Amino acid sequence: MPHHKSSYTARAASFKNPTASRLLKLMDEKQTNLSIAADVTTKAELLKLADVLGPYICVFKTHIDIVTDFDQDLIKQLEALAQKHNFLIFEDRKFADIGNTVKHQYSQGVYHIASWSDITNAHPLPGEGIIKGLKEVGLPLSRGLLLLAEMSSAGSLAKGAYSEEAVRMARRNRDFVIGFIGQRRLSVPLDAGQEQEDDFLYLTPGVSMAQPGDSLGQQYRSPEQVILESECDVIIVGRGIYGAADPVAKATEYREAGWAAYQKRLGVSQ
Repeated sequence: MPHHKSSYTARAASFKNPTASRLLKLMDEKQTNLSIAADVTTKAELLKLADVLGPYICVFKTHIDIVTDFDQDLIKQLEALAQKHNFLIFEDRKFADIGNTVKHQYSQGVYHIASWSDITNAHPLPGEGIIKGLKEVGLPLSRGLLLLAEMSSAGSLAKGAYSEEAVRMARRNRDFVIGFIGQRRLSVPLDAGQEQEDDFLYLTPGVSMAQPGDSLGQQYRSPEQVILESECDVIIVGRGIYGAADPVAKATEYREAGWAAYQKRLGVSQ
């Protein structure tokens, strides 16, 4: 059976990485495949979103370097909220440098990302060294890495042969790479000696139930298009939820739409 036709919980056993297994199991437990992209710029806003929307999400996605009043107390409180509401933290750092540099960016500096973020991501553009550098830091901490196989912005160069090579890099680093930021489940010919396709998680930004795009090149698709038609696993929604008059009501709406699409994918009647 293709991976995407199995339940999240059933797929958990095929991952070596404990973060991936934990995420898949909690998605079924909480009945949510929704991730909030918390692109806010203050500590108070970030923590409020984590607390208010925590019950409805599986992943809380941050851009920690846009928070103007960042401090270590923010991290302490965010970790406590993740435990309280049972969600994973994903720092959307998009590393894009040589292995030695990203190793320090991940572990050191002001943010110490590896110490608190369950998941982070990287562009495969620099080559496999970027994975190896991040893995030196993240693997001992049981963290997970996503590769940016495709992006949702107009004119993105991350497509075609580039996306295929991202999959091959991931296959060679299954202990640490848990999946992709992508627009669809990628079908890439098996490598020499490989008998069956590896399972990976696909987290998809650019999801909206309202508008087709924004003025800066973002292109939106519906939860059903992402989960059912493109066979991805997690919908990432930002402004469509936290910018709404009632963020909880809107998060509930997205959660229900994403979950209904997942049930339909499994062939479960509503």
